[in-house]
Amino acid sequence: MVEISPSILAADFVRLGEQVDEVERGGARMLHVDVMDGRFVPNISIGVPVVESLSRHTDLLLDCHLMVEGPDPYLRPFYRAGARMLTVHQEACPHLARTVDAIRGLGASAGVALNPATPLGSLEDILPAVDLVLVMSVNPGFGGQRFIESAVGKIARLAAMRADRGLRFRIQVDGGVGAGNAARLGRAGCDILVAGSSVFGSADAAAAVRDLRERANPPALVRA
Repeated sequence: MVEISPSILAADFVRLGEQVDEVERGGARMLHVDVMDGRFVPNISIGVPVVESLSRHTDLLLDCHLMVEGPDPYLRPFYRAGARMLTVHQEACPHLARTVDAIRGLGASAGVALNPATPLGSLEDILPAVDLVLVMSVNPGFGGQRFIESAVGKIARLAAMRADRGLRFRIQVDGGVGAGNAARLGRAGCDILVAGSSVFGSADAAAAVRDLRERANPPALVRA
């Protein structure tokens, strides 16, 4: 089943707890938390205190996407705050295998993200060690951007690599995800759709989550 991971970057932080409850009622089982340092990407977002607050408020899995340079010092603080999935960028890690080992050593699921222009081949050696690969379908740093169509083919190629090598990592996509492309992304082999504006920008966030999940999981697509 393709899951929806609502991105709180697009939420109304004045009523964040209420909006988290809404997406949970819609069937979300995880939340995507974008952490930006203003260096690796041209924006600054949330930090450890917000993750701590989320962890106290909800039992949803907190999926932290670390868009930061040199993420290693941040791994333990975010894990202690409640993050149970930590995704780092291939482009930001000079020793990616060591970083992935550190994440798994904490007890978290380890993810690796790729920017739109970064080739899949750069992950060839690390794939057996990761739990998740995040394919960016926008250039990271800001919400509400237009989906980059080449991401669909990239996801399909990654899914083929996974099948050919008998691996079990999940494929996630982030950026410009909505009703217009959810079905195509599911067919391409994606397991988790990160959705921000299309969920929290709607009048009914719970209904938006349900709609995206239904579009990404038509009867002929449902996977065991």
